[in-house]
Amino acid sequence: MRAAVYHKYGPPGVVGVEEIATPQPKRGEVLIRVRAATVTAADWRIRSLTMPRGFGAFGRLAFGLFGPRKKVLGMAAAGEIAACGAGVSGFVVGERVLADCGTYMGAHAEFCVVKADGALAKMPDSLGFEQAAALVFGGSTALYFLRDIARIQPREQVLVNGASGETGVAFVQLAQHLGADVVGVCSAGNAGLVRGLGAARVVDYAQEDFAASAEKYDIIVDTVGNAGWPRSKEGLKDNGRLLQVLAGLPDMISAPFVSRRAGRKALTGVAKPTAADLSFLADLVVSGAFASVISQRFELADIVEAHRLVDSGHKVGSVIIRM
Repeated sequence: MRAAVYHKYGPPGVVGVEEIATPQPKRGEVLIRVRAATVTAADWRIRSLTMPRGFGAFGRLAFGLFGPRKKVLGMAAAGEIAACGAGVSGFVVGERVLADCGTYMGAHAEFCVVKADGALAKMPDSLGFEQAAALVFGGSTALYFLRDIARIQPREQVLVNGASGETGVAFVQLAQHLGADVVGVCSAGNAGLVRGLGAARVVDYAQEDFAASAEKYDIIVDTVGNAGWPRSKEGLKDNGRLLQVLAGLPDMISAPFVSRRAGRKALTGVAKPTAADLSFLADLVVSGAFASVISQRFELADIVEAHRLVDSGHKVGSVIIRM
């Protein structure tokens, strides 16, 4: 099969398309014929070992000390079941599915293997492969932080820093869907998109610093990594929550101990998507309550250009790889 393979850490150019053996599903696994996948910030960080502050050494231990242990990146995929390993029930060959491959990775290839009892869900008939792949990473992250970490409530005021990114567009839409009033922070060029996704107001970060405003929020979501506790704490209401989606090790360690005047909290975590989460998100897309925002589409042969776009930090929504 064709796959985007990298043998050493580095810039986008370390990735190249090669012919490699098609993986075979083991017991409890399924083989997916990939139709669409995404290149995410997670792929960039793993490929380049550009880890959040404090995680540099952990990155090599996790992904390979002297070179990448997993040669094919890609955590989000949509396609069809090509084969089922022993003991798999609930899925049959030919079914359309979307999946979060997690640490298995491997979605930047014509075929990938995932656990049948993991974050693997059947696709609604009206959902396209590209739409499905685009909702996995950002959608599952936003759902986890808003529902499970922040326990968002209707009519709360939510500010999303980085509202036009892959996770940002999901936070805006899900917060609005769950009944919150949303303010998005992004560039002026993306303001129309963010308003269209459900933000009641948009802050142009080039013209205004939300942290310098007197306005306060129940939830501040930092998807960029530049609005940590020192900058955001005064913008929180009593019992407000700062969601540190992109957090370094010092942020994670200090989160339980930061100043909590009147109950304000700094919260962080790692999303753990489930099949039920993916089904929920897919149904939202079908119903029109959630849009899969796609920045650009690339063929597998152009995988390096896809990585370059992600590395630039200027993509809007998701970057899609078509097989």
